[in-house]
Amino acid sequence: MRACGHVGTADHNAFNSTPLAVLNVTRESMAANGWSPATRVFEAAGAGACLVTDAWAGIEDFLEPGSEVLVARDGDEVAQHLSTLTPSVAAAVGAAARARIQSEHTYAHRAEQVESLLLAGVVA
Repeated sequence: MRACGHVGTADHNAFNSTPLAVLNVTRESMAANGWSPATRVFEAAGAGACLVTDAWAGIEDFLEPGSEVLVARDGDEVAQHLSTLTPSVAAAVGAAARARIQSEHTYAHRAEQVESLLLAGVVA
């Protein structure tokens, strides 16, 4: 493992699809505001990366823990995931995450949801 510094937006997909796994740690300020996954979760999953994320309420609404994302409650669980992760398992998790993101969580899906809510009068 090594630190690589800032990765520009244009290079996110290439970066996310390169390592065995990508780690997401939710900023405290985002977690405090509730159910709101970081964009990087969708970027990494959409690139087919095997994502290891911290545990947060609602993750299962976006990705299925254990098959589409690996969830860790602390550093020991991150280490456990990484110590047993094989390239074939990482590829399977990444492929499942990518399929889920493409089938349910694209910008087009969100636009349809917003339009539906606006038309139903739920959002003013």
